Amino acid sequence: MEVLGIDIGGSGIKGAPVDTDTGNLLDNRYRLATPSPAKPQAVAETVSDIADHFRWKGRLGVGFPGVVRKGVTLTAANIHKDWIGLDAAKFIKTVTGHKTCMINDADAAGLAEMAFGAGKNRQGVVLMVTIGTGLGTALFTNGQLLPNCEFGHLEMKGADAEWYASDAARKREKLSWKKWGQRIDQYLHTMEKLFWPDLIILGGGISKKHERFFPYLTVQAEVVPALMLNEAGIIGAAVGACKYGK
Repeated sequence: MEVLGIDIGGSGIKGAPVDTDTGNLLDNRYRLATPSPAKPQAVAETVSDIADHFRWKGRLGVGFPGVVRKGVTLTAANIHKDWIGLDAAKFIKTVTGHKTCMINDADAAGLAEMAFGAGKNRQGVVLMVTIGTGLGTALFTNGQLLPNCEFGHLEMKGADAEWYASDAARKREKLSWKKWGQRIDQYLHTMEKLFWPDLIILGGGISKKHERFFPYLTVQAEVVPALMLNEAGIIGAAVGACKYGK
């Protein structure tokens, strides 16, 4: 099946047609800047522009940075608050003219990794953490997704974990790789105490530099970098949104 995967991020909105059977992109990824403010109308129009770029006629699978339940966006930590409580799948369909399925963006990335990347054929408990502006998480048991796990908002040092341990925190505080790696390690230890994963996959753009901070990770679980990199959100949105979303 061919689906146009869309990954909505805080700074950019990316899309590409995806063969959902193989996970392959069928054209080059296309990216536009996320509107500021990122209100629903402006974001939906940007999604429409991406669909028009590909002269798309079919279905959209959209990864969204927040909790998505039955097409309704329930949180908006790194995007405009007007998304909260919106039937986003219906709204984007109205603006773009394309049937739209929605899924949490970290869930999308996790589905891509489980189907085609670092988690392929892995059983047991697998935790995916996407590291960027925030900390996105996806949790799997024997390949089955538990949707909308917002573990980036667990409390650490009196604040959201993502405020303390995200890549944005590393840049904001000008942390060395060692100091930041130790923060990620603290976060992963917290997750290990709660869920005891067999495998932890670390994704997001920072995974390309994993050799700089992996030496400071001391959790018992096997920790590996994601393999799908910047394409994970697009592929996972296409593959998984129509399975788990509205």
